[in-house]
This record gives sequence, C-alpha cells and structure tokens, in this order.
Amino acid sequence: MAVKHIGIIMNGVTGRMGTNQHLIRSIVAIREQGGVALPNGDVIIPDPILVGRNEAKLQALVEKHNLKRWSTSLDDCLNDPYNEIYFDSQTTVRRAEAIRKAIQAGKQIYCEKPTASNLEESLELAQLAYEAGIKNGVVQDKLFLPGLLKLKRLVDSGFFGQILSVQMEFGYWVFEGDWQPAQRPSWNYREEDGGGIIVDMFAHWRYVLDNLFGEVKSVSCIGKTHIPKRVDENNKPYICTADDAAYATFELEGGIIAQVNSSWTTRVNREDLLVIHVDGTEGSAVAGLRECKIQHRVSTPKPVWNPDIPNPLPFQEQWQEVPGNQEYDNGFKIQWELFLKHVAADEPFPWTLLEGAKGTQLSELGLQSWKERRWIDIPELSLGVKKSGKIVNASK
Repeated sequence: MAVKHIGIIMNGVTGRMGTNQHLIRSIVAIREQGGVALPNGDVIIPDPILVGRNEAKLQALVEKHNLKRWSTSLDDCLNDPYNEIYFDSQTTVRRAEAIRKAIQAGKQIYCEKPTASNLEESLELAQLAYEAGIKNGVVQDKLFLPGLLKLKRLVDSGFFGQILSVQMEFGYWVFEGDWQPAQRPSWNYREEDGGGIIVDMFAHWRYVLDNLFGEVKSVSCIGKTHIPKRVDENNKPYICTADDAAYATFELEGGIIAQVNSSWTTRVNREDLLVIHVDGTEGSAVAGLRECKIQHRVSTPKPVWNPDIPNPLPFQEQWQEVPGNQEYDNGFKIQWELFLKHVAADEPFPWTLLEGAKGTQLSELGLQSWKERRWIDIPELSLGVKKSGKIVNASK
C-alpha cells in the first residue's frame, strides 16, 4: 500500500460554507479518517493550503484543525508544483478570474457554484479546462443528501410509474439584521455583488432536476425583492438590489412539470427547509433533506371534498417512511472523496464545469423570463473542439 499526499489550494474557506462544509466536514474529516482508499489499496491524504486575504482567520483555522499550511498569495500557491488541485469557494464575482489563473497553472479544478457571474464566463472556464486537458468538477452537494438519495432510488426502481409533476418548496425567513442578526451575508441581497436567490438557487435546481427527473427544457419565472432594506454586518442599513424570492415553473423532458418556490422571506410550516413532492401514476413521494415518505397507488385514500364538515382523514399519517438501509455521510465530503479518486485514479466524475455552466444558464434564463414576463426554452450547451485553430461547436 502506498500513501499519496495531494496538495490542495483552498481559496475562500474563511467563509461560512467554505469553513464548515468544505474544510471541517470534508477535508479535515477525510484526514482524520486516514484518507481515501483507492481500489488498488493505495490511500490519498489531502494536504490543504488555505488561501485568503485575512491572515488572522487563516492562521486560526490552521491551528485549530491541526493543519500546517496557509498563505495570502494565490500566485505562490499556484506556482508550487506540489499543489495539484485548486478549489474555490469565494464569492461568485471573484471566482472566474482565480479559476482562469489556476487552469493556466495546470491545476485540476474543483469549485463551488455558480462557477461564474454569467454564462459566457462559465462556458469559457469549461472550455479552457477542456482545452488544457485538466480534470474539473463542480460541487453539486444536494445530490448526496439522504432524502434525495432515497428519492433517486425510487425513481430508478420505477416506483412512480410515469412521473407527472414535481413541487419543490425551499426557504426560510432570513432576518433583516435590525433587531436580530441575519443568517446570510449581506452581499446575497445586492445584485452588484453577485447576490440574488435566482442566481444562488437555480444553479442547485438545475442539477437536482436534471439528475433526478429529466433535463430542464424551458422556464417561466417571476422574482421579487420583498424586503427592500436590510442592515449589514456592520449595523449599517443598505438597499436590497437583488431578488429574495423566486416563483418558477420548469418543463422537463417527458413533459414533467416542476413548480419551484424559493424564498428567504417565508416562515417555515413544512417538515424541512427543502421539501420535494413527486406525483406519478403509480405512486407519490415527499422528500426532505434527510427523510422520504411514500404513498403507493394501492394505498392511496379516496378523499371527497366537503367544506361543510371537519376533515375526517389523517392525511399526514397515510404515508410510509422509506428506510435508509445504509449510513449516510456528509454530502460535501462524499463528493470530495469522489473528486480525489477522479484525480488520483481516473475514476468517473460527471459533475464537470460544463454541468456547472448549465446552472448559470438556468439562472440567466430565469432572470430573462422574469424581465420579459414569458416562457423561455433552454438551448443545449456543449463545448467546442479546436479545428485548424478555431473553436467549433460539438456535442458534449
């Protein structure tokens, strides 16, 4: 058995998501478990170097989690051949420039989404990585949530018969920051800083819908800025220029209709922060982040609408829990392990920068639909192939 240490540049891990999900619950957890085992018996040990602008935060993270390396110079990290992977969880407006530099330095790329501020940049990054022949991936963490894994099992087994529709409700009340601190950073509510729930969440909904039910073919969307003013981290009021809620309908391949509400201005009266309800000819399912319950055709009750009497049926009790039948690890950690195996052992990893660009595309078309108040079809994305020094379209 050989032990291989892989240097990973981690840029942006002083933020909430980068610290908790990518550093502590993924890379540090992988190190503490002894690395990632490959099929040939070798073991990969990730060796991160934390990069950012705040020396104090970087040093504190390194010391707290028994790490050794940190830097405020991205260029120095990229110039070090020991570092094979570049990871980016910065704010969206900073991501594309750093990834370009990492591609030029020959690093394998793994990053958060959205991969860039617009579709043109997202496709450019995918094309650059393709031309450079480097491995690349985008975080698509919700695919590895226990509730969605159970839902995928139902889809693959044919439980639903013909899937008819999908309803998704996501969100919670984010405090305005005046009498209680907000749970999300203030840039989320400023369009000029890359904020907005459409930009943030449609990147997620694209890969969830594509991977579970069928490719998204068209979109109709209305966004709103329900809360016009908020208070930032420095207790200063600011004007919200980005949408904080979106009400969308998607048509998927096969004629499946998906209705998706996303909101940071709703108070939760459902079983989870994300609830996905799927109806099919043979059965239905309701999934949250961890749990999933079903109602088959043969056990479907026969309610009759009668508003003149109290409801006699205990609807919530007429569903059956889907068992886990396995242990579920952190979704971010699972995908990190898959990407490390992809880099070290060339194992498959389908969630590429091109897949990330699809999320950016859906966000842009959702915003366009809102502006123009109409349905918009979604063109197929593909990378180009170099021929005679020119880029021509080619299917992916």
